[in-house]
Amino acid sequence: MDILSILGVLIGFSAIIGGNLMGGGELGSLINFHAFIIVVGGTLGATLLQFPPKVFLRSLRILSWIFVPQNLQLKKQIDKIVRWSSLARKEGLLGLESVIETEKDSFAKKGLQLLVDGNEPEVIRDCLEVELTTKEHLDIQAARVFEAMGGYAPTIGIIGAVIGLIHVMQNLAKPELLGSGIATAFVATIYGVGLANLLFIPIANKLKSLIFEASQAREMVIEGISSIAEGENPRNIELKLSGFLLEK
Repeated sequence: MDILSILGVLIGFSAIIGGNLMGGGELGSLINFHAFIIVVGGTLGATLLQFPPKVFLRSLRILSWIFVPQNLQLKKQIDKIVRWSSLARKEGLLGLESVIETEKDSFAKKGLQLLVDGNEPEVIRDCLEVELTTKEHLDIQAARVFEAMGGYAPTIGIIGAVIGLIHVMQNLAKPELLGSGIATAFVATIYGVGLANLLFIPIANKLKSLIFEASQAREMVIEGISSIAEGENPRNIELKLSGFLLEK
């Protein structure tokens, strides 16, 4: 659980709402269903138009990483690779066949299979790097979904403000309707700017950081399996892979 994400959301919205109340405002003045529909619906529509279904669905899947990041455990992964290396030196590469059946990580499993099949280190590295690059590209595109929402929301908020002012101008002869029109105008702007800066843009940037960490973990697996294929000493492999821990 990422406590900083939870604290960030709570502190951000509490500061806005608390500041309004301390200034003599009312909580009800920040609630406007019409403005909410305009900003959220407009932002969602523009975002759906920009991205293909595959990328949008991926963005929904990785959204949970904000509060529950992937459990990478680099140190345990290094220990596991060193054990694979020791086993390969004792029993040969075919000795790793039993490991493939029990390995849960599909990326590492693919690397081990390439290793057991007797492929050259360069071939193993190329195959795994293609998968790494493809997955990283898809995840970065998915993170940009929230970045795009952060760009659209303030603009849609301005559209909501203009719509509210149009209603005000149309009802100048009806003073009882002026209040709701003015409220929609200002609250729509708050919703657009607030959602962009308190949620969408921070989510996009945090996802990019988490995607980078996941890619680093996969690069470590590539380096470890390629080193086993090259016949490196387990001790040297451990020292080499420990360099990835400096990124944590």
